[in-house]
Amino acid sequence: MPVGSSPASSPGGRRTRRVRMTGAQRREQLLDVGRQLFAERGFEGTSVEEIAHKAGVSKPVVYEHFGGKEGLYAVVVDREMRLLLDMVTSALTGGHPRELLEQAAFALLDYIEQSTDGFRILVRDSPVAQSTGTFASLISDIATRVEDILGEEFKQRGFEPKLAPMYAQALVGMVALTGQWWLDVRRPKKADVAAHLVNLAWNGLSGLEPKPRLIGHRKA
Repeated sequence: MPVGSSPASSPGGRRTRRVRMTGAQRREQLLDVGRQLFAERGFEGTSVEEIAHKAGVSKPVVYEHFGGKEGLYAVVVDREMRLLLDMVTSALTGGHPRELLEQAAFALLDYIEQSTDGFRILVRDSPVAQSTGTFASLISDIATRVEDILGEEFKQRGFEPKLAPMYAQALVGMVALTGQWWLDVRRPKKADVAAHLVNLAWNGLSGLEPKPRLIGHRKA
């Protein structure tokens, strides 16, 4: 009997027929299952057999939808990269340059908090990630959006605008690596992490504020 349409016992002892998933529903289910397993075990530690078993389907169903584990992983990674990039891009709503730094820091920390499994997948290295995009390339994409903001600020302050891309990489990379650390410890609070990140980025080590404060509307 086809998977997804086999009879099941009702509370009264009668046999009822399960509702068969559509192709789109099955695809989403496999993506959810794969995302969870890849986050827990990594690409190499996850097998098609495990994905199929957890989804309650046969191995050929996984191959039918994604061509194998590699195809499933590639779609999961692509979705997570687009989600994080969209969150950061939409968070940069303008205002004082220091507030823009706060917005970028909060966006990454929000993503880590809301999509922990996805972030764990993005920061892992795998053969598939090298062809579909890496966390480093994602950070580079975000930095590209930040460098235009920095370039304008550099011009106003008399700095060399050509250096803006390098500073953008440094700033975004600092936030991303701190996010990897915060993923496991989750202390201090998210707002405190954002405040200290901006404190270092804005003031530098020589001008650190003893008790940094956030100037934007977000306080948590």
